[in-house]
Parts: sequence; structure tokens; C-alpha cells
Amino acid sequence: MIIEQFINEKIKQIRAYISAVIERTLHYTELDKFIVDTMEEWTTYSVSDETPSNAKERVFWHLVHEISLHGAQALTTDLFFKSEINTCLDFFAGKGSYPIDCVGWRPLP
Repeated sequence: MIIEQFINEKIKQIRAYISAVIERTLHYTELDKFIVDTMEEWTTYSVSDETPSNAKERVFWHLVHEISLHGAQALTTDLFFKSEINTCLDFFAGKGSYPIDCVGWRPLP
């Protein structure tokens, strides 16, 4: 699987996980586990460039880093964080513009 396919698949998945946590149909620990599994899977790719190939990938990595930093539970307790994450989800869905202060870089080994 090439990187672009990986990112596109993970974008679909992270949207579903985050939405389910926000709607409280999925426990936040499942989103945390998804992030850990995604990072583990990412290490199987030989990536030496930290620059995302497009805006959607940049937003994806921003989401991964933010959820890793704050924890998925923040989606249920921190309204500002939830709003920031919803802005990213809207961008993925084509309903919004590029999120302000979005800094998403590919993790390197």
C-alpha cells in the first residue's frame, strides 16, 4: 500500500472513530487505541520526508498529534478541543475551510 492510500484509508477511519466518540456510541479508549495502532502501522513504511503531500494529509497528522497529546477523552470534556477537531472533520467532508493553526507533520522514525 502506498502512503497516499494509507492516509486516505486512515482519514475515513479516524472520521468514523472521532464521530462515534463525540456521539458517545464508542468509548474514547477505542480512539486512543486506533491512534496507537495507526502509528505502529506507519512505522512499517520507509518515510524520510516529514512534509505531508497535501492538505488532507496535513490535517490528518494534525488530528493524530492533537488526540495523542490531549487524549480522546478530551472530546467529551473540552468544548474548545472538540470544536477544533470538528473543524478538521468538516474540512475532510468538504464542508469547511482549512483549519486555522493546523500544523501536521509526518512522524519520522
